[in-house]
Amino acid sequence: MTQTIQKTLRDSAAARWMVLLLLAFAMFCSYIFMDILSPIKDLMQSTRGWDSTAFGTMQGSETFLNVFVFFLIFAGIILDKMGVRFTALLSGVVMLIGATINWYAVTEAFQGTSLEAWFNNNLNYIPGFDELGISPFYLGMPASAKLSAVGFMIFGCGVEMAGITVSRGIVKWFKGREMALAMGSEMALARLGVATCMIFSPVFARMGGVIDVSRSVAFGVILLFVALIMFIVYFFMDKKLDDQTGEAEEKDEPFKISDIGRILSNSGFWIVALLCVLYYSAIFPFQKYAVNMLQCNLSFTEVEPGSFWASNTVTIIQYLIMWGVAVTSFASNFSKKKNVKYTMFVLAFILLVIFCYMGYMRQSPATVFSVFPLLAVGITPVLGNYVDHKGKAASMLVLGSILLIICHLTFAFVLPMFKDSAVGGIFIAYLTILVLGASFSLVPASLWPSVPKLVDAKIIGSAYALIFWIQNIGLWLFPLLIGKVLDKTNPQIVEGLKNGTLSPEQAAVSYDYTAPLVMLACLGVAALLLGFVLKAIDKKKGLGLEEPNIKE
Repeated sequence: MTQTIQKTLRDSAAARWMVLLLLAFAMFCSYIFMDILSPIKDLMQSTRGWDSTAFGTMQGSETFLNVFVFFLIFAGIILDKMGVRFTALLSGVVMLIGATINWYAVTEAFQGTSLEAWFNNNLNYIPGFDELGISPFYLGMPASAKLSAVGFMIFGCGVEMAGITVSRGIVKWFKGREMALAMGSEMALARLGVATCMIFSPVFARMGGVIDVSRSVAFGVILLFVALIMFIVYFFMDKKLDDQTGEAEEKDEPFKISDIGRILSNSGFWIVALLCVLYYSAIFPFQKYAVNMLQCNLSFTEVEPGSFWASNTVTIIQYLIMWGVAVTSFASNFSKKKNVKYTMFVLAFILLVIFCYMGYMRQSPATVFSVFPLLAVGITPVLGNYVDHKGKAASMLVLGSILLIICHLTFAFVLPMFKDSAVGGIFIAYLTILVLGASFSLVPASLWPSVPKLVDAKIIGSAYALIFWIQNIGLWLFPLLIGKVLDKTNPQIVEGLKNGTLSPEQAAVSYDYTAPLVMLACLGVAALLLGFVLKAIDKKKGLGLEEPNIKE
């Protein structure tokens, strides 16, 4: 019997990490689409008439159905009843459908159609939702933004379903093994999608000297089709594992409402869930505005057309260097020979410096922000490995909160002081973005692997779904809040657009981001306090959050 178990796919390191690669690449593609419009917020304002409120409302719509129609709760039930394989395929299909609608909304083909007229004349008032102030639409919202929001809602259902499915899949394949390392590595690799999006979205939008934002979205749609293929391959590998072990996917125990009660009555679960919503609300909504924040807080000069730094060739070279940084820094964690380990580390550092230099020479705020996940890729395996063997997950969350606060306050008060410094401002921006990305890597490496310690394995899908649902409240609210706060604290820009003294192009890069950034720093303060509470509860109740995942 023991010999049979040793021959399963799960006991093969190569098979386990192949599964992780499939799931990570699927999430990599979804991360690209999630922020595909973020680096071209200024173009959405100048070509589609989306002001900050319209942009924020559309971006917040991603999680609307998950939060207010409780789709994520249903997704968790589907996951527990139907299993990882079915839910992975379903999430891939839903993402692709929503993304296609989103793409059509920003195309020239949508402009001037009867459908555009319908969206202009409808969805301006939704009974109940408007009174509560939670409507995903409003009177005066551009028709393209409304239809784009509809597509983004559907995509959001798929991507969050994929998130809980991937987490559950990793638990299935890595429980009792390198689970924190696997979860941290998956998220680190997936977040390279953020860098990919930041580098290529502006390039596609401006390709050929003609601005067309729909090309950027089409790029994301194609990658989501690739993500669906990854899920299909995973389907067959996972099925083979169950055939080998004789295990059935999580269908044996039917879902009961009492399961949710068991989860919600757990104080440790609540602290973890609230930490998630605070962390993610301080990062993901920020990503959607980060490029525009850099445009407003730093002075970028236009690169001479026709030069090497303005060409698509430099984009490809820089992207390849980015992967060089990611691969060498990530792989350096796994080398047992010290000379090889340090050589790869030094090479990663040199490539990172080259990558940053190229971003500076291109004078592109999107490529500056694209360094966001690179430090995280290098340190996440270290953090995951530490949690697996040494523990201290709750302590890491406290450290992450402190870094989060420092970074947002630096963006708010220090970066604007260097607006006229060509080198100093870029240097501070790079350093702060790298540290922010590193602080965020503490979440998957330490927090997600803690969930299986809090709830029974049979209802872990529902537990992840509830955490994601609570998290999605913040992901719906804060993009909307940032957009509204920007317009409210920059009345001169709103007025200038109305009376014609400011062009949309000028307005898009003239916002004062101090208030939104302070708001995000306050989320970090709240997360810090909760981190200390979690440590106290863990010590009192013995939840094991500070203990290693792998018992010697």
